[in-house]
Amino acid sequence: GSVEDTRAHAGELGGRLRENLEKHRDLALLSKRLVTISCDVPCEVALDQLGRQAPDEEKLKDFMVQFEFNSIGRRLFGEDFKAGRGYRAAEPPSAPAARAAATVAAAQSELVLEGEAPAAPPARAGGGARLATLEGTPHQYEWLTTAADRKRWATRLGASTGFALHVLATEANPREARLAGLAFSLDPRSGACVLFPEDPEQARELLEEFRPVLESGTIAKTGHDLKFDLGVLRWHGVVVRGSLFDTLVAHSLIEPEMRHSLEYLAESFLGYSPLPLPKPDKGQSAKARVAALPPAKQVDYAVERADLALQLRAALEPQLGEKGQDRVFQEIESPLIPVLVSMEFEGIRVDAAALREFAEQLAKEMDQQERAIYQLAGTTFNLNSPRQLGQVLFEQLKLSGAPKKTPTGQYATDEQTLAALAADHEIARRLLEYRAAAKLKSTYADALPAAICGRTGRIHTTFNQVMTATGRLSSQDPNLQNIPIRTERGQEIRKAFVPRAADYRLMSADYSQIELRIIAALSREPGLLEAFQTGADVHTATAARVFGVFPEMVTPEMRRKAKMINYGIAYGISAFGLAQRLGISRKEAGDIIEQYFAQFAGIRKYMDETLAFARRHGYVETLLGRRRYIRDISSSNNTVRSAAERNAINAPIQGTAADLIKLAMVLIHRDLEGRRLKTRMVLQVHDELVFDLYGPEEGEVRALVEERMTKAIPLDVPLVVEIGVGENWLAAH
Repeated sequence: GSVEDTRAHAGELGGRLRENLEKHRDLALLSKRLVTISCDVPCEVALDQLGRQAPDEEKLKDFMVQFEFNSIGRRLFGEDFKAGRGYRAAEPPSAPAARAAATVAAAQSELVLEGEAPAAPPARAGGGARLATLEGTPHQYEWLTTAADRKRWATRLGASTGFALHVLATEANPREARLAGLAFSLDPRSGACVLFPEDPEQARELLEEFRPVLESGTIAKTGHDLKFDLGVLRWHGVVVRGSLFDTLVAHSLIEPEMRHSLEYLAESFLGYSPLPLPKPDKGQSAKARVAALPPAKQVDYAVERADLALQLRAALEPQLGEKGQDRVFQEIESPLIPVLVSMEFEGIRVDAAALREFAEQLAKEMDQQERAIYQLAGTTFNLNSPRQLGQVLFEQLKLSGAPKKTPTGQYATDEQTLAALAADHEIARRLLEYRAAAKLKSTYADALPAAICGRTGRIHTTFNQVMTATGRLSSQDPNLQNIPIRTERGQEIRKAFVPRAADYRLMSADYSQIELRIIAALSREPGLLEAFQTGADVHTATAARVFGVFPEMVTPEMRRKAKMINYGIAYGISAFGLAQRLGISRKEAGDIIEQYFAQFAGIRKYMDETLAFARRHGYVETLLGRRRYIRDISSSNNTVRSAAERNAINAPIQGTAADLIKLAMVLIHRDLEGRRLKTRMVLQVHDELVFDLYGPEEGEVRALVEERMTKAIPLDVPLVVEIGVGENWLAAH
């Protein structure tokens, strides 16, 4: 209801919520008044004047000069810009007329740091002009409707060194999508498109006409989100080859935390607004909306996107070099695209019958726990209702004298709260068991069989290449990177992942202590280097130095503390955090941290130098040069600045680990294909790779994988890979 109705019925509510409503009755009305939009304000501006426009360069320069915006002025107008003495001499007539549309995007992200940060991209719209559109831009887009037209374009593409590509598909999932069209561009503002009929046989015949150029390894391909395009084609029997330039991936390296959509890039770099899509029907994807357009509109849409990708390559390629991202792009991210396409296509088999049986076991366990909880509570209630659960635990059973409450006034019943009560109260223990079983059932035992592809009998996840700030891959639909392994029940889920056929087994290759080894390599701390180089137990060696004993005198408790600090210290763990994790006093935790830095001075030096670099340049880098921009490193807000400092220390470690396993994946995939082996790489989970291993190839593949993973990036410490083979994923560990 309304605010007024809520006020009128405040007496019917309970607890703190009623008290707050009664206490702040007038404030509620004032808040409503403040947020209510007034629709009767006179407006003298026409709607068509409110569109996004490029700024007037001369006025913008004057503004920068007046307010001494030196840093932004240099980024937008060049290094000769000096606030207070005006802008540099006018550009020669041959220079681009303006870069103004891009200055807006650059200014949005460049207001804080004086150090180097992503520069403003050059735009192509005239100063003060609105964004260009297809309607107002001269262009030559062809609809290839005859065999002669298609042959002419196939010949042109085959004679080229590279072209831009866009795939029209009917669904957002490549596995489910019908190939509706292919668009190509060889030159800016020109291109062609062939639309495919719904009849599969006729569509295959048309696709065959372009197979040679698509599968040619000597012809480069440019596009935006090429993993999707290549995925659709792979499911239609075409394996795209040749070097790749994906504008989405390129921009994710140049500006990791900005948007990477084609629309955003076209507006920011080209001063151009792409064709809009019609409003969607409920649940309709963008791909489906395009497929529903009239054929001529589909052609314009598809060719425009290929054309824009071609133009964006010209704008982004120089920036990759300027930002030092060439190596990461060319050696890791671009060649990784077909690797991920292959892994998504191959998928991994799960034993659906075993999962259904496990789901039944979990349901019985949940039922037993539910009955026991009701008996302990002396009443029945909805276990999944935080409100009802809180009332039972804290009002009826009075498990806590001072129960915590959420911002909405309800009792806190989260896992942390229940865990704190579990030591003394059986009902809290049983609630945790109930929730654990319910999560396993809903998230895995029920969901994974439903995700099996009917065509292949396998699960095909989607790997996100550019979603994380550190460069690590993520997985979705379904997420196969968080399959549990720590608990006995969770292990039943991993046991359900099985080989594709009787003559295959699953092989797991997992980096051992990879982040700690990277810390040793980055910091060049002699103590850690020696431990890894001699093959000693690094946590025992750390404990011996921190606690001042001989290695043989280190107790399991000492080693546990050393392990926690080894993994936590470089991520900014505080004395408070260490005390909580180890169950010790804050003073003892502080003493351990102090002694750690005294014994491992190289770690402290690395952290200090990394923070100084971040403050000076505004970013940090991995060993291979991948950057993460740390824009809050000099924030006046202590909480914000502390989080930025932790990110600055963490990013080179996590990012180098990401670079390492991605590069290993590229090399392994290349070897498997080059040797024409039947083994397939099917999963990447953090620091682990999972393979569908063809039995007769085990010896060769083991050696190949270990060689590539341990030597992908030379470090000052040896890399160790633990390899296991089994009849299921759990057995392979």
